[in-house]
Amino acid sequence: MTDSNQSATSDRERIVGAAPAGARDQEAAAAAVRDMFTSIAPRYDLLNHVLSMNVDRVWWNRTARAFAEVLQRPDAQVLDLCCGTGDMTFALHRRMKGANGALFGADFSHAMLVRAAEKSGSRDIRWIEADALNLPFAADKFQLVTAAFGFRNLANYDRGLAEIYRVLSPGGEMGILDFGEPKGVLGKLYRVYFRRVLPAIGTMISGVRGPYAYLPASVLRFPSPEEMLQRMREAGFTEVSWTPYSFGIAGLYRGKK
Repeated sequence: MTDSNQSATSDRERIVGAAPAGARDQEAAAAAVRDMFTSIAPRYDLLNHVLSMNVDRVWWNRTARAFAEVLQRPDAQVLDLCCGTGDMTFALHRRMKGANGALFGADFSHAMLVRAAEKSGSRDIRWIEADALNLPFAADKFQLVTAAFGFRNLANYDRGLAEIYRVLSPGGEMGILDFGEPKGVLGKLYRVYFRRVLPAIGTMISGVRGPYAYLPASVLRFPSPEEMLQRMREAGFTEVSWTPYSFGIAGLYRGKK
């Protein structure tokens, strides 16, 4: 990261984490996020596919492919954080080959996990209701931890990175897939869609306004790629990188313990 990027990051207030409207502290922010996702759980999958024009499937699969080497180890221990209804978890599962491996999907919304369990069929996945900032796992347990479109909603980004680092085994890898802000003309068009059209469609289909008004605000609040990479370094991660997907509409952050 260049000196100019570092100064730009330091010149503005360091964002702690997600802050839904009306949340006065981190506990209230976490509760508001949980309530929002619980309210849209029944139509969450439909809305994801409609609003992304099915590109979300491409992003999940591309992320899983990026970690193919880890997933194909015979004893791979894998955790998908903020798993929602499980689509990222399922993408990981399709690439796991080892008979002695284990795959966990964790989320703090019970309603989301119910949907994930219903969709999982005979897949051997362990669904855990847990807070990403206080995981019920021993240190050094996992060779891979992922989070797809959920890390942005944590009430404390640095605590989230620290907790991921704690549960990763030495040499383990992390992948955070989340939204970004594309640049140029495409960025201007996308921002119109993302901030005006998407909330209107999401509200109409779900019947709930809050979550889809919150979504653009949460992306706007999320640290830039340069700042996220610096936070990852501060948390102890090495070999950090960011790979943009679909011209920067989304992107994959990677790091190693």
